Amino acid sequence: MTGFDVITMGRVGVDLYPLQAGVGLDEVDTFARFLGGSATNVAVAAARHGRRAAVITRTGADPFGRFVHRALAGYGVDDRYVAGVPGLPTPVTFCELFPPDDFPLYFYRFPKAPDLEIRADELDRPAIEAAGILWTTMTGLCTEPSRTATLTALGARRRADLTVLDLDYRPMFWESRDEAARWAGEALEHATVAVGNLAECEAAVGESDPMRAARALLDRGVRLAVVKRGPAGVLAVDAEGGLAEAAPVPVEVVNGLGAGDAFGGALCHGLLAGWELARVIEFANAAGAIVASRLACSAAMPATGEVDALVRKVAA
Repeated sequence: MTGFDVITMGRVGVDLYPLQAGVGLDEVDTFARFLGGSATNVAVAAARHGRRAAVITRTGADPFGRFVHRALAGYGVDDRYVAGVPGLPTPVTFCELFPPDDFPLYFYRFPKAPDLEIRADELDRPAIEAAGILWTTMTGLCTEPSRTATLTALGARRRADLTVLDLDYRPMFWESRDEAARWAGEALEHATVAVGNLAECEAAVGESDPMRAARALLDRGVRLAVVKRGPAGVLAVDAEGGLAEAAPVPVEVVNGLGAGDAFGGALCHGLLAGWELARVIEFANAAGAIVASRLACSAAMPATGEVDALVRKVAA
């Protein structure tokens, strides 16, 4: 076997999503269980497009940890870099469903999430260097030893063509916004692609205007800045002056969570395929819309044919 197309690094957990919408968790009777965690979902999404994907993460040494391994195998994601951490439980995440645009998240990552226990000396550096894409997240920078491991993985790439920082800013994981911006800056020194929504761009580079945020990211040395603008669609700008925009795809939103991860996996697929920027963004945008129309995250990731069909439908 040759190297991986995509290696992601970061969060994993179990999503417990309500089967009732429009009510708070205190009123929900039943939940469905899914594999979750942003970096993990991106790996699943990439695998759905036929990419050989692996995730570097940590679970608890518990039944939910065993579920993670079983689920990854079922989705075709290599789990060789997933290990259990004794004494720390596999994280659980709940959400509430108030479509079309309110999906509060409740993270149970106490006393510490095992995926923040990834250590630099445990990394398979040759595999990271050889991967078509390394996908890292800002959450992985929020504490040690994950911070050093994430920066080590990024540094090992020597700014290879497709080295991604997903800005993925979650305020509850950080001591302060300034701390988040500091470490995002460190990571951006190694990344060639940055992806984030407006709030995440503001946290990382202090800009919430889409074009100014993209320019600020390019000024940090990335070669492609992708800014997700919510109801205004997606903007992408590259270092050669290329610009692509995609309008929102009209769907009936069930759960907006996971749409960004579907976008990420589809972005990886398009970049690896060498498509023109406009096609990459159009494809990724459609993948995100499909997942927004479904309850789950990992289980909802679309195959390439589904995304292509939606792209054609929108263009018709």
